[in-house]
Amino acid sequence: MRAELLSDALGQLDDSLLEEARIRRERTAPPRPAWGRWGALAACLAVAVLAGSQLLPQKQPPSVSAPGDLPLLTLGEGDTAAMGYEGYMAYDIDELVNANPWTPEARLDTLPVYRNAVTYDDNYRAQNADFDRMEAQLVSVAVQLELDPSLPVTDNTPSPEHQQAIRDKFAAVGDTVPEGYFDPDSLIMESDSIKLTVDETLTVTIAFQPPVELPEEYDFTHHATLEAKEEAAGYLSAEYAGLLSGMEQPALNLTGGDRDIYGEQSYQIEFYDAGGSLESQVVNYNFNRVAFYCDDDGKLFLARVYAPDLSQKLGDYPVISPAQAEQLLAAGNYTTSVPCQMPGLEYLGKVELVYRTGSHEKTYLPYYRFLVELPEEQRPGGMKDYGAYYVPAVEGQYIANMPKWDGGFNY
Repeated sequence: MRAELLSDALGQLDDSLLEEARIRRERTAPPRPAWGRWGALAACLAVAVLAGSQLLPQKQPPSVSAPGDLPLLTLGEGDTAAMGYEGYMAYDIDELVNANPWTPEARLDTLPVYRNAVTYDDNYRAQNADFDRMEAQLVSVAVQLELDPSLPVTDNTPSPEHQQAIRDKFAAVGDTVPEGYFDPDSLIMESDSIKLTVDETLTVTIAFQPPVELPEEYDFTHHATLEAKEEAAGYLSAEYAGLLSGMEQPALNLTGGDRDIYGEQSYQIEFYDAGGSLESQVVNYNFNRVAFYCDDDGKLFLARVYAPDLSQKLGDYPVISPAQAEQLLAAGNYTTSVPCQMPGLEYLGKVELVYRTGSHEKTYLPYYRFLVELPEEQRPGGMKDYGAYYVPAVEGQYIANMPKWDGGFNY
């Protein structure tokens, strides 16, 4: 869709259209309680992150620049949650690539810290999902894909038959279904060939039904070379330009290069907005992105638009230098999912500045991520194993409980 047509279409998404969709949804879906919303299949999963443009502009509260006005940050267990051991296999650290706009030579005095707008209970159930905003995000992506924005919107409440089957399974072990177990956590819009699903984090998953085959000159398979993936990315960015239309300067992020147990490399295609200041680029790279995924046949079967709610800004916090972070790393002030102590600064591979963006993070703050060679994990043939160690990039005076490695998994 041409930019001017897309702009016109987005302009037509006025409040009356969204209100009409909300009323339509309430007529076709069971009532949702205000609290305890969650999905049976997504209860304990973190959304996989990693940069595009927010589809819905979000107003930020005024920046807090005076150090005395900045809230003290407390890092809880939820803030450092991870989905298992974060390690990368490569023959050399330079094989691991991405398009992170931050470099060790960059100078950033402060970076924003945000409170996660979605809260979760002890069972990882979302407590305050904004279904109206979720629907607005769903409709926005539909328009960018040139779909009819008035398509029916439903939710993922299990059918009565499915609910009864689950109750029977709980009863078989002498238990009952927890309260709120069947409450929805996603909204769905579906056409003949595309299914859109938005969750409480405002991530929109685009499922192509059936998967889309790229022209034969493009290699979009799992283990396509870096050059081949770059060419495929060019095709996808043109074919699905609407998804990138909200970006001032769409930039390709080919991330990956790590190897599997067979020594084959893989790369992921993502885009983020590289316009504006370095701070804006860093935020967009980490939070606001569009990613494309291939299936085993090299066809486009999935895309995701990441655009979390960053409206709850705590302030702009002073950040330390990479050298200061190295000192903290050497002292054990890090969090990691690697099951061994950081072996020493002589094994450092590379460092980058990132945000931890998991859906259950209570606070989004910047970290230095160090990739460190693990000498005890070196594999036959010279392949090395690099583990990820995270040091908070915010000055220590603003952190109530600086992490300290305790000899185990402290993620």
